[in-house]
Amino acid sequence: MSELATGPRFDVVGVGLNATDTLILLPRFPAYGGKVPFQEEVMSPGGQVASALVACARLGLRVKYIGSVGDDERGRIQMESLLAAGVNVDHVQIRRNCPNQSAYILVDRSTGERTVLWKRPECLRIDPDEIAPEQITCGRLLHIDGHDTPAVAHAAAIARRAGMPVTVDVDTIYHGFDRVLPNVDYLVSSSEFPASWTSESDPLRALELIQNEYGMRVAAMTLGAHGALARTCGRYYYSPGFVVECIDTTGAGDVFHGAFCYAVLEGMSMEETLEFSNAMAALNCRALGARGGIATRREALEFARRAERRSHPDFARYRRHA
Repeated sequence: MSELATGPRFDVVGVGLNATDTLILLPRFPAYGGKVPFQEEVMSPGGQVASALVACARLGLRVKYIGSVGDDERGRIQMESLLAAGVNVDHVQIRRNCPNQSAYILVDRSTGERTVLWKRPECLRIDPDEIAPEQITCGRLLHIDGHDTPAVAHAAAIARRAGMPVTVDVDTIYHGFDRVLPNVDYLVSSSEFPASWTSESDPLRALELIQNEYGMRVAAMTLGAHGALARTCGRYYYSPGFVVECIDTTGAGDVFHGAFCYAVLEGMSMEETLEFSNAMAALNCRALGARGGIATRREALEFARRAERRSHPDFARYRRHA
């Protein structure tokens, strides 16, 4: 039977980073030039797109990951995690004699905040010609990040021609990213990206400029503990963050993006999408690791109904109730 007759095999296809993290747990972060004994060392899988896809899978979506892993122990840990979550890895390339992307994450146990030191070997780079159209069009939605920019630009162009929505997670400026943005439907960036990209310090105006230039449906940014802000159909929407007993903020943004992809496919309103994504991100902070606390839809919705909120004073006026 053809794909046209049966429909796409996957709900979400992701192209982008994975990493294997070493979490170093500290009683408190030392002052510059100081030192402090660490309490524990934990190896844990992570990475922007890979962790977002694991969140999608745990929410019940059919998920495919396209990327590269090293053939070392860290690469093995990553592959085992993806397979255990039910993520399709048919087009993950295992690079011989190449270490996997790694990160050393210093977690301040007094706050749960983390500081990330990372390295990605050049031997992990994905080239555009390694991604065939059918690897993308087997899904309903494409999720990408900003790394390997020519490859994700190629994937986004394929998705656009196929009429697939494209979501992107971007935290900094990448050379050539202007070739990605024209094919993006949902930009969800870090709080720093809009101002850096547009040289406009007002975040509201910066989101408007990006959206007007590239014609995307939604231009949004995450605000850490203060939630998320989005612009769509000429209006701003703000959803405050949730207060939780934070163990580790690692992966909160990745889980936010996975939940956002799920909400888009479920047809949630923008208010519901931001609320749900914020709740999923907050719940993930209650456990160690990028994927340590990924919740179910029911858990996130119940949590959102009763949890205390943390609102950003600059954006509170744009809060609309789901």
